[in-house]
Amino acid sequence: MNDMILLVEDDEALAQLVQLLLERAGYTVKAASNGESGLALAQQTHPDLVLLDILMPDMDGWHVYEALRRITDVPVLFLTALGDEHNIAYGLGLGADDYIVKPFGYKELVTRVKAALSRARRARGEQTIFQTGNLWVNLDTHEVKVDNRLVSLTPTEFQLLSALIQDSGRTVNHDTLLRRVWGAEYSNRRDYLKLYIWYLRQKVEADPRNPKRIVSERGQGYRLVIESPEG
Repeated sequence: MNDMILLVEDDEALAQLVQLLLERAGYTVKAASNGESGLALAQQTHPDLVLLDILMPDMDGWHVYEALRRITDVPVLFLTALGDEHNIAYGLGLGADDYIVKPFGYKELVTRVKAALSRARRARGEQTIFQTGNLWVNLDTHEVKVDNRLVSLTPTEFQLLSALIQDSGRTVNHDTLLRRVWGAEYSNRRDYLKLYIWYLRQKVEADPRNPKRIVSERGQGYRLVIESPEG
């Protein structure tokens, strides 16, 4: 994945939490504590998406948004405590791609960021494709192929595969996978994870009982092995 997100948020504790959540989901995050430094970072780093607070000192999010639109056309999502209908309508009316009201849940934040990035890629005629060996995955359309044959995954199986793809080639620990797919309240349910790893292996492994693609790292987690494309 490795999309870069710019977070403009003056609440330091919240900014650290959001950065941690998004990095766990596989994104690169740059953070700014005020509008001026956020605009400077946007020019320097060319982010793929901006998460923007509204209630900030000196330069509020409405003015930052207008300035951002003069330098970039990437998706901008307001992230704010202003949850009344008037402000939501105003923010979306300016042209923001989404409006997330605090407090928000981890899965909600990641899902809406992912959706905004996918919409932007589709608007540019792009799609996010992942390939390793004979496994081909379109992360936008949820198509999966093995040996050029379509494979049908359930929504949960696809979420699990996507969670492994986010850190492909690296071991993802059990708790991280459970949070990404089922949410923090399932962080101790390793039986869920083990069962769905088995379901997924049946669909993407040549021999599910002797897996070569989704491998277990004893006591740690699972790793999606990177292979050279075949053919």
